[in-house]
Amino acid sequence: MSSTGQGVVVTGMGATTPLGGDVATTWDGLLAGRSGVSKLEKDWVDTFELPVKIAAQLAEEPDLKRVEARRLDRSEQTAIVAAREAWAHADLGDYPSTEDGSPQVDGLRLAVIVGTGIGGALTLLGQDDLLEQQGLRKVAVLTIPMLMPNGPAAHVGLEFGAAAGVHAPVSACASGAEALAWGWRMLMADEVDVVVAGGTEACIAPITLAGFTQARTMALRNDEPERASRPFDTGRNGFVLGEGAGMVVLEREEFAKGRGATVHGRLAGIGTSADAYHITAPDPEGTGQSRAIAAALRTAGLDPADVGHVNCHATATNVGDVAETVAVKKAIGDHPVLTAPKGSLGHLLGAAGAVEAIATILSVREGLIPPTANLEELDPDVTLDVVAGEARKTTLDAAISDSFGFGGHNVCLAFTPA
Repeated sequence: MSSTGQGVVVTGMGATTPLGGDVATTWDGLLAGRSGVSKLEKDWVDTFELPVKIAAQLAEEPDLKRVEARRLDRSEQTAIVAAREAWAHADLGDYPSTEDGSPQVDGLRLAVIVGTGIGGALTLLGQDDLLEQQGLRKVAVLTIPMLMPNGPAAHVGLEFGAAAGVHAPVSACASGAEALAWGWRMLMADEVDVVVAGGTEACIAPITLAGFTQARTMALRNDEPERASRPFDTGRNGFVLGEGAGMVVLEREEFAKGRGATVHGRLAGIGTSADAYHITAPDPEGTGQSRAIAAALRTAGLDPADVGHVNCHATATNVGDVAETVAVKKAIGDHPVLTAPKGSLGHLLGAAGAVEAIATILSVREGLIPPTANLEELDPDVTLDVVAGEARKTTLDAAISDSFGFGGHNVCLAFTPA
């Protein structure tokens, strides 16, 4: 297995998801094949007579001070929670680099990149209701910072004093993964020493459920919420909308070594592409997706034979799941072992790629591949090995995390051991 000789390493991870309020509980839930999907106990479900009455809601509400929470959209709240965990996990705040106690990472060499698919739509909807019902004076002063898609990135950047750049990729369900890819590029170019990168989404609302329903992409198993999200299964009929956030601290390998950081894995390479095919449907031939996977292998200096595992984007849609396996076979072959976290997590949209990247890092580090929840009968068109039932022990030299989004956005991340 070859190496580029210059590395980007993972030193911290943070998450809040439908399976748990941190990385450890989320990972345990994935390994157990547990579902984070539940019935929606909202008045508006019946008011609008929505056919979808389930969602993958946060397992724990964001733990923030009341005054802080009031200034943040829910998508910003989840981003802050996950970012704080990742920062603490990387031990960046408690280990000064100089005797005078100054921060060990210079803000001028620190960047934040947080993607989102939708952004602060809950704020937009809520404040518009206030304007229509109670007038101008009831609209919150911070409405615009709360609804803008770069709000989560901006708040995380302010939290840590990131002066090298704060960016907010918006590429639908590939947004979180694209944030990590963008971070990799900045670190490899030696523009920065540390990047806090990830994705966030929190927009479980009547309009999103209605819109996805009209697009015929949503699961409708309301009577069995925990069994509704079924990637690769013959009984799948769409995804379950979820919310959450995932953040990763990436560092230049030399910088991480210099400060004695614990390394949990390497972001060895990245690949991006566009289908240029359809606004919502993936190319059934997987052409764009396979190009992204191939690019990730090329930038990582990996051969297809090195890849033992693919953490799939698989959302449980009829066309998308099969198209992804076609792309994997084209770019890598039929030997990798697959899993699909959305069976447990639901679809976290802009946060999905970041949370699933964390799962991939942990698979490489721990030698465990989580099962695909609710996979009872494998679609006969899926001719690859998909883990189901229970977690599988293995040793991985490299793993790929796939993320694809409406608009034809494709992002693939290649991870290798520390």
